[in-house]
Amino acid sequence: MGCLCSKSHGQAPPPLPLQGSTASPPSSSPPPTPPPPVAESRKSVKIIPLIISISIGLIVRFLVPKPAKVSMQAWQLFAIFLSTIAGLVLSPLPVGAWAFLCLTIAIITKTLSFSAAFGAFTNEVIWLIVISFFFARGFVKTGLGDRVANCFVKWLGKSTLGLSYGLTFSEVLISPAMPSTTARAGGIYLPIIKSLALSVGSQPGHPSSRKLGAYLVQSQLQSAGNSSALFLTAAAQNMLGLKLAEQVGVIVSNRWVTWFKAASLPALVSLLLSPFVLYHLYPPEMKNTPDAPSVARKRLKDMGPVKRDEWVMIATMLLAVSLWISGEALGIASVVAAMLGLSILLLLGVLDWDDCLSEKLAWDTLIWFAVVVGMAGQLTTLGFITWVSNCVGDFLRSFSLSWPAAFGVLQASYFFIHYLFASQTAHVGALYSAFLAMHLAAGVPHVLSALALSYNTNLFGALTHYSSGQAAVYYGAGYVGLPAVFRIGFIMALFNAVIWISVGLFWWKILGLY
Repeated sequence: MGCLCSKSHGQAPPPLPLQGSTASPPSSSPPPTPPPPVAESRKSVKIIPLIISISIGLIVRFLVPKPAKVSMQAWQLFAIFLSTIAGLVLSPLPVGAWAFLCLTIAIITKTLSFSAAFGAFTNEVIWLIVISFFFARGFVKTGLGDRVANCFVKWLGKSTLGLSYGLTFSEVLISPAMPSTTARAGGIYLPIIKSLALSVGSQPGHPSSRKLGAYLVQSQLQSAGNSSALFLTAAAQNMLGLKLAEQVGVIVSNRWVTWFKAASLPALVSLLLSPFVLYHLYPPEMKNTPDAPSVARKRLKDMGPVKRDEWVMIATMLLAVSLWISGEALGIASVVAAMLGLSILLLLGVLDWDDCLSEKLAWDTLIWFAVVVGMAGQLTTLGFITWVSNCVGDFLRSFSLSWPAAFGVLQASYFFIHYLFASQTAHVGALYSAFLAMHLAAGVPHVLSALALSYNTNLFGALTHYSSGQAAVYYGAGYVGLPAVFRIGFIMALFNAVIWISVGLFWWKILGLY
């Protein structure tokens, strides 16, 4: 990612002669060649996505009759919100630019005041997500994530299945302190997988891809959803979901511990079974990888002993995770713990400010997250979400559905709607509040509803090649073809649903969630 500030590289141009200087080049010298014109970098708007995104909002605002129980302000904001979400999916402009444009329209039309429009920019959860990008950069910059993954390969990598388990459980280990599944995929696991695959002649975009690379890519992708679901701080969308739940009135006490306890059994069962199931569903041609441990040992040898910055990273992450776990009892907010951790990394030179500035995705996320979360919060404040939930609740009650049946219908709908989304966080911002309100209207226990929707958000990240950042990273490696991505994504979605419904409901009953 490029730095937000530009820097000059290379040699400086020769100094210009002083005014009044008589120095001139010899007459035999050719006149200097004028520099070529600088090409202007222009990224024009995508016209068709722009028309579609704007049309959706205009149709809702001016052609769809406003419900009697919804205020004009709420209806107008809903129209702008729909255009915002459509633009996040269709990308007529970069997502941050589109979100800012829609926020500007909300202010110009007096749908929202300036303070209401920008209220979510002080949201603690959004800043926690932004800081998590910096933590992820620390793992990659210091090489700590790479070291942890190679240690597991060295210990478990003698067979292809063992290699898969080693990579999977190394991600489980680092995920609570590296809250970006995309950064884990692109910065740590894909480079290791490609190195291992190429070392045995498994080439991307070639029949040899099935030798090793295709299986490892799919195994890591399918396991990543459960790794992210296991810990509250393992993925940005987890923290966002619980913050939106608070806006709807669902408070999860002792969030980190409650989240982990409820997720632990179904997530661990899925993590134990996923590589094995994929081993038979999408089998690698190479069953044994006797050279993988030696490759990992060589990489570790090249890295040398654990360096000072890695020790600082380990200590800082242990401190941050400890405060995330116990912060509520100590009166320390999660974002404050993250700020403390980032301050330590900056103070001790593990990260510098240019590292933070160059994380453009973090700043982009700050903009569009804040816009989406702010609009969703205002829709709740204006009573729109309550109206939607009551309508859906009345509809479900007309079928005389029990709350477990309504729970199943709503969870399945929330999951498979993700085929229309290219981002887990965009999906959460667009639909989480409304679906949670529908659960509550149908009589589903409050905390169970909030947690189940959040766990679900992680599990649909492997449905397609565009369903999440990590899915795009792994697909981009070229080891798995598009038909296989959709087929395996759907089958593993059903597999995870069976595990989380059967094991999850049994476990949640024991924990007293219903």
